[in-house]
Formats: sequence, structure tokens, C-alpha cells
Amino acid sequence: MPASVGIVIPAYRADPETVNNFTTLLHETIGGTVHVEFDAPTQETLDRLSEPDSINTCSGRRGKGRAITEGFEFLSTDILAFADADAATPAASVADVVESVRSRQTDLAIGSRRHPDANIEAHQTHLRRSMGDVFAWTARHLLPTSAYDYQCGAKGLTAEAWQQLRPHLYESGFAWDLELIAMAGAKGLRIEEIPVTWRDDPESTVDPFSAAVNMASALVSIRHRVKAMDGHPIHTTLDRVQRSSPSPLLGDD
Repeated sequence: MPASVGIVIPAYRADPETVNNFTTLLHETIGGTVHVEFDAPTQETLDRLSEPDSINTCSGRRGKGRAITEGFEFLSTDILAFADADAATPAASVADVVESVRSRQTDLAIGSRRHPDANIEAHQTHLRRSMGDVFAWTARHLLPTSAYDYQCGAKGLTAEAWQQLRPHLYESGFAWDLELIAMAGAKGLRIEEIPVTWRDDPESTVDPFSAAVNMASALVSIRHRVKAMDGHPIHTTLDRVQRSSPSPLLGDD
């Protein structure tokens, strides 16, 4: 029996027609269930969404990580994946990511814009590319998982891998991708980086400067938790104190 697939689309200020078209293409190339987690949508936006199999909304902005987490918890499929609502990673490339998991080649497949075999149809600005390159280089040297690209908006994993990783995820925003990969590496899960076709979204709502500060802070926190998981004495002691406040992604806040 083929493995069932669930795809979460985290959305904030997303164009409903883009989401509808992307959903249709995901259905055609992958099949399975497409579930949208929409933050702060207008009623007009919701009225225009017609293609997703299911939609969950939040009146405020939860953050990408929390939205994906709640989407994964809603689904009950063998494979869990997500793709950004702007469709910067097209459905065909998301299908490549899912297929790596579906064929049991890996526990976690991560799409990559920086892979040597990636196809970039529309580049980011020079500033964004430079900041991204510096961040990826730093992450490769501080975390247990070496990757070309930690932040591409297309990833997939088995339901079993998700159950192992979920208790260790604390980041509710864009750093969630980074944390997912780092914890998978710390757990010894099989990880494969999949080159994708990618097109930059010039309408991105992400402020590169505030994002850089937040990501740098998150990188330090994630490295600390990885060290604690590995049994480093200082980090383990600090982590034991911090664990008195459970992860907000577990719904205990």
C-alpha cells in the first residue's frame, strides 16, 4: 500500500489564487492531502480559497514554525511535508522532496536552493543572497548537520521521524526549519538534501535585518540544545533548568 502524504502550506498575507493554483499542482504531482494553516486571513481571502482539502486559521500571526507544527499535528499521514505559500519552490520540486521520503531513502528530505544542482530561475537581491550565504556557512560550522541550505521552504519527513523530533522543537518562527534539521542530525536520522528549482518572491514579508538578528539568536539557542542532547555537562545543566518551561510548540504554554 503506497504511503499516504500530507502537505502543509503555512500562509500569511498570501494571495488566495496563488495558494489555489499551487494546491492544484501539488495534487497533480504528488496527490495526498493539502492542508493550509492561514494566519490572520481576511474573510474575502477565505472565501476565495477553493482548492485545499482543509484549512485552519488563526486570527493573529503565530509564526511559520508554530503553523507547520499545528498542521502536522492535524494530519495523520505516513509522510508529512510542507511548502511555502508563495510557491517559490514549485510543485515539481516539492514532489522530488516527498519522493525521497516515500522511497524510504531518507527520514528527512530538505529542499535546497544552494545545492550545486539547484536551478534558480529568479535570484534574491545581492544583500539577501550574501546574508543567506553567511548564515548557512555559520550554521554548517555550529550544528551537527552540514547542509548547503537550511531555510528553503520545502521539506518532508516520515511520521516516525516527526514523533522523534517534535518534543525538541522550540522555535515558532522562521528558525523552525533550522531547528528541525539540527535535531534530526543530533538524533542520527537519515537526511538528504534535494536540489530544487526556485524563484525568489519579491513580495516577501520578511525583513532581512530583523530576520538576521532573530536567526542568529535562534542559532545560539539551537546549538545549546543540541549540545545538551549530546550530554555536554554545562549545556545539560542549563537545559535542565530551562526544561522547567516546556516547549510552546507542545501546547503547554
